[in-house]
Amino acid sequence: MAIKFGRPIERKIGFMPLQAEAREMQAAPLDLAVRLRRNRRADWARRMVREHTLTVDDLIWPLFVMDGQNARAPIASMPDVERLSVDQAMREAERAAELSIPCIALFPYTDPKLRDETGSEALNPDNLVCRAIRAIKKEVPDVGILCDVALDPFTSHGHDGLLRDGVILNDETVAVLVKQALVQAEAGCDIIAPSDMMDGRVGAIRRALDQAGYPDVSIMSYAAKYASAFYGPFRDAVGSSKTLTGDKRTYQMDPGNADEALREVALDIEEGADMVMVKPGMPYLDIVRIVKESYGMPTFAYQVSGEYAMLMAAAQNGWLDGERAMIESLTAFKRAGADGVLTYFAPRVAKKLKDEK
Repeated sequence: MAIKFGRPIERKIGFMPLQAEAREMQAAPLDLAVRLRRNRRADWARRMVREHTLTVDDLIWPLFVMDGQNARAPIASMPDVERLSVDQAMREAERAAELSIPCIALFPYTDPKLRDETGSEALNPDNLVCRAIRAIKKEVPDVGILCDVALDPFTSHGHDGLLRDGVILNDETVAVLVKQALVQAEAGCDIIAPSDMMDGRVGAIRRALDQAGYPDVSIMSYAAKYASAFYGPFRDAVGSSKTLTGDKRTYQMDPGNADEALREVALDIEEGADMVMVKPGMPYLDIVRIVKESYGMPTFAYQVSGEYAMLMAAAQNGWLDGERAMIESLTAFKRAGADGVLTYFAPRVAKKLKDEK
């Protein structure tokens, strides 16, 4: 059937006798020494030669915490992701342990009344994040806890640092971030993860942790963090989307730059980062690759909220096979060289891998 201008036009179809058709399909064998399809012909063969395999050990699960008791609040732009009161975050940490997810990452939704120009709530030793760390470590001590170090969940203007006359102050912000990191370390955080992109903050935090008696607290630096359009749902989750004034292009990286990413990573390694991160994830797989190949450091990627939201929306509309797209997207990080991925799919992936075992 041919189609012309949108209307079907019938055409005559001739039928070949079955015997003639069979003879037609029996082409002469190709003289091929190498047939790559041999290794794809069966499931066991595909598994045996697979180059990169996603495991539960590759997962870090981001959780959003909020005030309240026995409370959960859905995040409209992130289907199946919720803000959790501290007691509910503790339950999810227990689920992480049951699923063998090695690490969770905590992000706060700070009451707007507690936000101010300087993000002072970040330094409160009894803030949401610190309360969550202590509660989780008490009940689930063997799950690692990663804590974001930046001021955007705490400032009234939504920026990661101190703001004066429309300019983000670098050195003054670093001094505050050091105090924030110490507060989190004291609460029991295992990994400090500065995401602010201020110059020199990794070295300043490392020195402060060592001097304060926390030499074993690791630093996972958001070393190459881009000024991306993919952060919108996350800002909804932490409550900074409505407060953010202007943009973050004076301190987060330009999406067009790759060489600059190598310089950023090199500086953070020199300053004492134990692990480095690329953020966002899938649009920057080339950066993951060159960072891993250049430095051989433990390299992580963040499959950010916008990436998650796109996949979920497409799956919910029936445009993608959600389960396959989820696994394929995370396998891409492994293929690019990532040692692990921060992903909101973590519990779903962990359960799927456990069930398949």
